[in-house]
Amino acid sequence: MKSVCFYFQIHQPYRLKKYRFFDIGNDHYYYDDFANDDIITHIAERSYIPMAHTLLQMIEQSNGEFRCAISITGTAVEQLQQYVPEFIELLKKLAKTGCVEFLSETYSHSLAALTEPYEFIRQVRAHDKLIHELFGQEPKIFRNTELIYDDEIASIISAMGFKGALTEGAKHILGWKSPDFMYCAASAPKLKLLLKNDKLSDAISRNFSNSEWDEYPLTADKYMEWIAALPEDHQIINIFLSMETFGEFQPGESGIFEFMKALPHFAAEKGISFITPSDAVLKLKPVDSLSVPYPMSWADEARDVSAWKGNNLQKEALAKLYSVTERVNLCSDRRLKQDWEYLQSSDHFFYMSTKNLADGTVHASFSPYESPYSAFTNYMNVLADFLVRVEEQYPIDIENEELNSLILTIRNQAQEIETLNKEVKQLRNNILEADDDENEPRHSKTKKVKDTRNYKKKTTIR
Repeated sequence: MKSVCFYFQIHQPYRLKKYRFFDIGNDHYYYDDFANDDIITHIAERSYIPMAHTLLQMIEQSNGEFRCAISITGTAVEQLQQYVPEFIELLKKLAKTGCVEFLSETYSHSLAALTEPYEFIRQVRAHDKLIHELFGQEPKIFRNTELIYDDEIASIISAMGFKGALTEGAKHILGWKSPDFMYCAASAPKLKLLLKNDKLSDAISRNFSNSEWDEYPLTADKYMEWIAALPEDHQIINIFLSMETFGEFQPGESGIFEFMKALPHFAAEKGISFITPSDAVLKLKPVDSLSVPYPMSWADEARDVSAWKGNNLQKEALAKLYSVTERVNLCSDRRLKQDWEYLQSSDHFFYMSTKNLADGTVHASFSPYESPYSAFTNYMNVLADFLVRVEEQYPIDIENEELNSLILTIRNQAQEIETLNKEVKQLRNNILEADDDENEPRHSKTKKVKDTRNYKKKTTIR
């Protein structure tokens, strides 16, 4: 039986207000509250809320046969809690169905995985703590910002205890292989990989309402027929989409919500099931390992990270930002740490991209700025003020040796605490097992003793 894994991404950054050079040192509030309120309220009304209702109906009408995954960033959660709290309640309802899995990712949709491993780990843990508090789930499957992934990232997330990861089914990595199988990471064989099926994902995200598309109009029956027609041995078809696809990129009047509601019915007719990433990781075995020496993502045709690190503007901004990583993590200023979180969102660097300027400004269509250079100037003005505030906490003239010594001490303490926590957990498990043994009926204990004696006799005979 073929299985379909739907995953929906929700992210909103904190957009920056127009911040001039003369504001540096005088104004420490960087955000455009009006734009943040207006944008997330608009998207929630057109996309998030109707899609959440759609998913609830799909689960109810299929008697729980429809299953999917959702990944939501910490910055999106914070804004939704402030401006659209009713959507958070809908997500809680989805979590309670037991049919929706919440995934792990970085708190602010950052690029920390590419530059700062310790900061990356901190953000992932902060995000997962929030998910557990809100939805009662402890994420077991990881999904990085924009599906960014490579061998080094695989090793880190595997060491953190994740069982699987979602990423792009990039042709330059797969070659002749299909994305419709479970793979494992070459650098961490225990980590299983679910790869996006580009063709079937794009049919919904890009072409659903495109009347010039060869397959227009797309119906639920036709879509499931495509999946059913795939070779019988294809294990899992991963459809990865932004939730804004529904109602925003593909307007509600296009019939996109009705299309989704009809999928479980036609899937059942063709013997196709729905599965969550955790279900897939438990049930399916990898057919091969994948080595990804350089970072890949789901952005642009190149499927690389040039959308965020492709020009000197972006590289300079990232270098400046992450140059103070250790100092920020050492400080206790709550407001400074909050700004640090928000300024890491990958969107700020995406707006600086100069790709495709000659053929329609593809990246610029998502940007609130007049040009990549305006985005860079505004961000660097904000960052300049932020760096001044960091220096007030930990001056630049502090000797690196002194700072590094302090950082090393803190890291060693953190590792020691983690080791002790593991030991405490093991001791608790031992105590519980001992209690279980005490509560076992006498005849059961006697049988265990006899079994042990028999085993010893057999061992001796050999």
